[in-house]
Parts: sequence; C-alpha cells; structure tokens
Amino acid sequence: MLDLIKTLVEPRGVTGDEAEIAQVILALCRERADSAHIDKLGNVIAFKKGKSGAKQVMADAHMDEVGFYINLIGEDGLLKFTAAGIDPRVVIGRRVLVGKDRVPGVVGAKPIHLQSPEEREIALPADRLFIDIGARDAAEAKGKVRVGDTAIFESDLVTFGDGFVKARALDNRTGCAVLLEAMREQPHYDTTYVFSVLEESGGHGARVATMACAPDVAIVIDTTTAADHVEKPEQAKSCIPGEGTVIFLMESTTYYSPASVKKAKEIAAEAGVRWQHKRVTLGGLNSGSIQRTGRGVETIAVATPCRYLHSSACTAKLSDVEETRKLVTALLTSPKL
Repeated sequence: MLDLIKTLVEPRGVTGDEAEIAQVILALCRERADSAHIDKLGNVIAFKKGKSGAKQVMADAHMDEVGFYINLIGEDGLLKFTAAGIDPRVVIGRRVLVGKDRVPGVVGAKPIHLQSPEEREIALPADRLFIDIGARDAAEAKGKVRVGDTAIFESDLVTFGDGFVKARALDNRTGCAVLLEAMREQPHYDTTYVFSVLEESGGHGARVATMACAPDVAIVIDTTTAADHVEKPEQAKSCIPGEGTVIFLMESTTYYSPASVKKAKEIAAEAGVRWQHKRVTLGGLNSGSIQRTGRGVETIAVATPCRYLHSSACTAKLSDVEETRKLVTALLTSPKL
C-alpha cells in the first residue's frame, strides 16, 4: 500500500487541474477494471462486472488536492495567488512548485519587523501573501509561469514514528489507493469506480459521475480530520489515528441513514475491520453531492483519520489506511450491501 501511495502523491492535481493525476490513475484502472475512461469533466470512471446485476454500486474517491492558483504576476516578479482549499495561516514560508514545469518558489509575506502591530496580531490573508520564484522582474517571471498556473506544496513523502506517513495530498490520494486496491477483487454487484475531480471546490465531479451511472448504493472513500492531540473535550477530538477507519454517522453535507450505518458496521464486523465513529460533524465529503442526485442515492462514507489536513504535511497512520482498504473491499464484495 505504501508504494502505491508514493506513486499517487507524486503527480500534481490541484482542484480543477487534475489532468496529471488522472492519467496515472487511468493507467492503473486499466490494469484492474473491465473498462476505464475519463469523462467530460475529468473524472476517471472505471467499471467492473459483479457477480450480480441486481444493484448498481458506485465507489468514489476524489483525486483532487488543495493548492494555489496564480492570478497576477507583479512588476517585481512576485506571484499573487488564490488559495484553493488552504488556510493561509499554514502557508507562510512553505516551499511550493508552480506549473507543469514545477518552478520552485516560496510563499512570502511582509517581514515581521515591518508589519504594523495590528498585522502582527492576525493571520495575513492570501491577498497579502505572494509566491517568490526568484525572478528579477515580471518579464523573467512570465518566462517561467503564467497566470492561471496552479502550484502545489513541495513536500516529500516520509514515514516516521509509530507507523505514520507524511506527505502533501494524502487527502485524498490515500482514498484513491484504497479504491484501486479494492478494485483487485471482483465486486458482488456491478460497480462503477469513480476517481472524481473538484471535491475540494464543491463536489461537482462526483455529482456528474452519479448522474451518469445512476447507482442504487454509493460508497464514498476519503480522509477526515483527526483532532486527537488538541486540548479540547473528548467529544471534540474527532477521530483518533491508530484506532481504525472511520464510519460516518453525519458530517456537514450529509446525514447517513441508520440502516446504512448498521449495514456498514455489520459488514465491518464480519471482515474483522477495526473502526471508529467521527465525533464531530465538521467537514464535508462528496456524499452530499451523491446522496441528493437524481431520485436520491443510499450513501455510506468511510475515511482514514488524517492530522494537519489541507497542509503540506498531511499525516496518517498506515494501519488506518489498511483498515479502510479492508472495509471498502468488504463492502464491495458483500451481498449485504
């Protein structure tokens, strides 16, 4: 699983600019599925015939990541940007790679000793930050990057501590790895595997894919915020790395029916999966887009706990990724789904 995660976190795929990661996933799908293609919106869609055609199942993992969009090249050669899904508080001083050529840069701000007392008391918003690629002026910068280019964090994958892995884009390349591994097994029902675009900007890719395959049941695979190390009441600690995959009761976009949650837990128990519930309802998945498409879709969501989500140092425990894989595989191969 770790080697596959390494393969998947290397390609670029900022939300709305997922072509590079899509080609990598498409090639992997063609090794595992009966058919695979990229739709008009950029989703990778794969299909595998099940043992039964009594239900149509959809399994979704979004492949887009958070990042930056360059919206201005200044006369001084500095790049202004819009942050796509990123809290500006986590970016100052971070190294980034801009555009397809991966031009190295660093996110900068006015030096602290030149900031006003008021500025020192706040997190500077994105419009007061910039990316410095070392250009002398606008002409030199425009020879390397263009307005509209996307930028990603420069962040190597590192394993450390008690089975942890750190990298950019673990949200949601771990989910993509899980779904690709689950694809190796024949599903019980005819199944469409969706590696969706635009989750970080509103769930648009999943909505279009759902309309195309019209599933009876959908499984959404993602990562979710672990706040286990913050000084808050136990109920605010969200979920705990090392305690297994997460089965959702609710989040900010979706309430999951008691019958669907019960089904997921029963299948998890039969497969010996270690799982936990998420304790808070913050954050959202593609589930909301999928559940409310067409006449409605029964939806189950599972996720791997992840610290420091939407940053250059997403951190997850590999044992939890494995539990997520076990659960997704069990769901897709079970006649009870």
